[in-house]
Amino acid sequence: MRIEDGETESAGLRQSSILNPQSSIRVAITGVGIISPFGRGKAAALDALRSGRSGIKRIESIDASPLHCKIAGEVPREAHQGLFEKADRFSRFALIAADEAAEQAGFASAGFDPERVGALIGTGLGGCETLDAGYKRVYKDGQSRLPPTMIPWSMYNAATSAVATRHQAKGLAYGVVSACASSAHAIGLALQAIRAGSVDAVFAGGADAPLSYGILRAWESMRVLAVDNEHPEAACRPFSADRKGLVLAEGAAVLFLESFASARKRGAQILGELAGAGATSDAGHVTDPSADGAARAIRMALRDAGLEANDVGYINAHGTATRANDATETAAIKQAFGDDAYRVPISSTKSMHGHAMGASGAIELAASLLAINDGFLPPTINLTEPDPDCDLDYIPNEAREARVDAFLSHSFGFGGMNGVLAVKRGS
Repeated sequence: MRIEDGETESAGLRQSSILNPQSSIRVAITGVGIISPFGRGKAAALDALRSGRSGIKRIESIDASPLHCKIAGEVPREAHQGLFEKADRFSRFALIAADEAAEQAGFASAGFDPERVGALIGTGLGGCETLDAGYKRVYKDGQSRLPPTMIPWSMYNAATSAVATRHQAKGLAYGVVSACASSAHAIGLALQAIRAGSVDAVFAGGADAPLSYGILRAWESMRVLAVDNEHPEAACRPFSADRKGLVLAEGAAVLFLESFASARKRGAQILGELAGAGATSDAGHVTDPSADGAARAIRMALRDAGLEANDVGYINAHGTATRANDATETAAIKQAFGDDAYRVPISSTKSMHGHAMGASGAIELAASLLAINDGFLPPTINLTEPDPDCDLDYIPNEAREARVDAFLSHSFGFGGMNGVLAVKRGS
């Protein structure tokens, strides 16, 4: 479905674009797919978000008994068992999410030109399951040969390749890797590609599956994990003074993006408008976040979306529950929003689903979109003790009924990678 220049929206609806400042192409979200610690699909996620139910539990997919931290936001086995097993776990998650997004968007019957459809899937760690199993064979079991699938299944672009192949997306396609900002960057790049006219539609999102033994041991060595093996549902406590650290998680979310002209022409339901994106680098410390870098990304996303601070009705924060991130992110919001920082409701849905690394940005944008379309804001659970350094409205413990016309989703990663997405209500 090629949308000609004459079919784009009027100049009065024009949005700025880094790649094409004069583009009048608005980008619609017409499909969302998600697989998370809440289970498979949008309904499971929406129910958990509204009820403030944690998906964090003791790890079951591997033998976690030797680990100090035995908890994570793990996707339930029944949510993906038997599906796409000829692929690494992170690619399986991406395929499940992309299928759900394609179904909601009515992609199969839409008549898109395959050469004008793209796939951009972000990941922080790629095929951990495949690499861990391969290294065990070599270093522990002493085997000299590895499966020939080890490289193609573990490569960072494996999920992108799998999604593109399954849905015959023959246009722009590559993996996006920028730590915990990976999927936010992938979605932002998809926005720019549609605006620039490079493609008509994109499967955009992220997937990660870091719950392998080796990766968990590596994270333990950093001493940033919340260890509460007896009460896993209470372990992740963003913005609370008694926060203990982050909780690792896995999963995927994929959005189907297309121009408004395309969506309207074929009568698709528009779930929201992907209106802006900001991406910056701290160019500083590899693990300590910068309020300045994050604030610049926030301002860039607002400017790109044509929004003022007082237009924003909700922020899904990066909110990892580490000492450094939560205070720094709070400072960045104050820097970017000024007095409006104290007005805008903010929450960290990581408190419920954990930190899914490079998939987090996509999962959190999807979660926000689902909740806002259902008329509520998801809470930050386990927020029990106010922190003087985190003094904004973090929607503590219970969902809040609200109508929101625009929201932001923050993603900040190791290496000083910052990504912020701005979404407007579909209209």
